[in-house]
Amino acid sequence: MTEPRQGIASTASTGAPRRWLGSTGKYVVLLLFALLSLYPLLLIVSTSLKDPLDVTANPFTLFSSFNPINFYDAWTLGGFGGYFWNTVVITGITVAGVVALSSLAGYGLARFQFPGNNLIFFVFILGLMIPFFSVMIPLFYELRDLGLLGTKAAVILPAIAGASGFGVPLGVFLMRSFYMDLPEDLADAARVDGCNEFQAFWRVMLPLSAPGVAVLAVLVFFQTWNNFVLALVYLQGSDNQMLATGLYLFAGGRSGEYELLAAASLIMTVPVLIFFLIFQRFFIKGLTTGALKG
Repeated sequence: MTEPRQGIASTASTGAPRRWLGSTGKYVVLLLFALLSLYPLLLIVSTSLKDPLDVTANPFTLFSSFNPINFYDAWTLGGFGGYFWNTVVITGITVAGVVALSSLAGYGLARFQFPGNNLIFFVFILGLMIPFFSVMIPLFYELRDLGLLGTKAAVILPAIAGASGFGVPLGVFLMRSFYMDLPEDLADAARVDGCNEFQAFWRVMLPLSAPGVAVLAVLVFFQTWNNFVLALVYLQGSDNQMLATGLYLFAGGRSGEYELLAAASLIMTVPVLIFFLIFQRFFIKGLTTGALKG
């Protein structure tokens, strides 16, 4: 009776180290890949804080010097202060316009049944199927004839229309799906309490669609903040450029000043990271809402 017990004990004693070695090896491999992924990001942060001579002498050494004046030089000498505020204005108006128009149109198409309802919806969807490059040149001349070429409206209006990929067509498709999944009884209860249709939408249905609004806002923010083609084609003059095109022009004129290029890259990247962290909870909730239903 003692021999089987000894066999089991010996097997358990040899199996535990194997499991420990297996789990340790797995985490070592994951840590290695994490370091390989984080090193380029740390290198950009380190380069943005280095002295110019140190960048040339030790380009791959992390945090070998500390010179935060690079951010000031990029902000002033590189003109990134103006690029930053141009991008903030264009992105803010675009996000607000897409969210407002998409929420109203999505609610109307989801809740009201009228002749041509589906046709109007498919017209919006058609906007997702037409590539921007097929209308880029005609749009250039149209904006010129309207006197909008070279102004912020030359980027805002096409971006809201969906030229950059995430605009009203995608927004209507997304918000219509959210409103169709919400119970109609909630809106009926609001009407019984004396709300008109807009009040029922504003006070009841729109707050309940906050996850969908967050997903749409984050997608439009990312796309507009990093917009390159619209600003390059329709914004004339260096003073009107956005961060993406400003970084492109800056890199062409200062190809050897890597510390300023790294600082300019962080000026462009950090607001996106902050925005995502603020709306992360709503964004993830909006993405998983459809998966959790049923």
